[in-house]
Formats: sequence, C-alpha cells, structure tokens
Amino acid sequence: MAADLSRYDDCLRLLTALPDRVPTLQVVVVNGSAVTGGWDEHSDLDVEAWCSGDAATTYDAVLALFRQELPVDHVWELPETTWPTGRQCFVHLQPDAADLGRPTRLLDVVVQTTPDRLTMDTRRHGVPLVLHDPDRLLVLEDDDEAEMEAQRRQAVAQTSARRQTAAWLVERAIVRGDLAEATALHLRFAVEPLVRLLRIQHCPARHDFGLRYLRTDLPAGMAEQVEAVLPGPDLAVRTRAAFAWQDEVLRELR
Repeated sequence: MAADLSRYDDCLRLLTALPDRVPTLQVVVVNGSAVTGGWDEHSDLDVEAWCSGDAATTYDAVLALFRQELPVDHVWELPETTWPTGRQCFVHLQPDAADLGRPTRLLDVVVQTTPDRLTMDTRRHGVPLVLHDPDRLLVLEDDDEAEMEAQRRQAVAQTSARRQTAAWLVERAIVRGDLAEATALHLRFAVEPLVRLLRIQHCPARHDFGLRYLRTDLPAGMAEQVEAVLPGPDLAVRTRAAFAWQDEVLRELR
C-alpha cells in the first residue's frame, strides 16, 4: 500500500514546481520511509535533489523558496562539511517537533551536484517517488556488490578480532562502577556490532543501516530480541548475552 503523503500536499506541490523557479535543479525525488516502508503520522518527508553547477548556490535558492512559500518555523542546517558535494537541512513546519500529539510536518532536504552518473540502489533506498527528472538522469541499479561485500567481510573480521578486547572494555567499566562509560561501551562494542552481523546475515544490502528499521529489515521477533540486550539495570547480564549472540552469529557467518 502506498504511503499517505497528503499532509505534505503543499510541500509536494512546491517541490514539483521548484525546477521552474530554480532552473539548475535536474532531479528531485522523495525517498526515505515514504517509499521504503514504515511511514506513519510522525515521519518526515525525505527530499533529495541534484543540480548542475554549485550545489550550495542551488541549495540557498531552494531554502529561500521554502521560507517564502511554506509555514517554516525554523531550520536546522547541517555544517557545510557534512556533504562533500552538497548541503542538507531539516525544515520544521511547526514548532516543537517532539510534541507527537499531532502529525509531524518536517522536511529532510539534501541538495547535491549531479554526478557524472546518478544511480540509486532500490534494495537500500526503495523505489523513489520522482517529482522531476525530464532527462532521465537517475538510473535505478544496485550498488557495486564487490565493494559492499568487501565492507561486510571487513566488518565480520573486525568484530571477530575485537571480540575479547570489546568484552574486556565493557566488563571493566561495569566492575569499576562507571555506569555511563559501561553503557556507552556496551552499545558501541556489544549491541551495534551484533546488529551489523545480523544485518549481514539477513539483509546484506542494508548491512550498514545501524539500529534503524530493525522491524522491517530483520526476521519477525528479532528486533525484540535486540531490544532485550539494550542497556538496562542488569547491564552485566545483557552485555554477556549480547556477546554470546555475537559469537553465535560469527560462527554461522564463517
């Protein structure tokens, strides 16, 4: 079933008309949960655009039109260094985004310079809703599998090699009573690598998506199993369970 994007109708109308007002825009799409699944009343609208020439100039023009045409409450602009070929911002169309007593209205916008060849892997990002691409510049094709396989192999090798050091770091912080440090290390070395291994095993194309989308990417019930080893009052028990699960998955992947 297609996501109901109707609460963003005004934004979609503006986005569709943007290239007429900002001619350097070559491709404009909606992606994210609107096309991959998991869309709900608190989802933001993910917008990605590509342009000719300097992306920062086009980005500034697009953001100026958003401020002019939409009921913008405030904007968070990520540092200019975040994207080597573009800019990103979060456009809030209402105050207090954390107030979830109403549907969310928030745009996540990325504008980049169009590369020599513009591709998108639908296994990783879904089939985008294309609002503008008259020259058919966007090609839907899988990312380089050899490169991703190399990344997955390195992740497995590093998790295996680091296993004893990682457990020592967490257990030492627990024994010393350093709860904040132990919690951070548990997430970094027990939970996050475990989830990476599970992704490699069950959804290899999205092996690097972290702790997001677990309910859609992993087998039924597995997200709840992961949640059971998240930090809690019995952290020593949970960290040992997480590392034991790591060992099990590593054996299966080998």
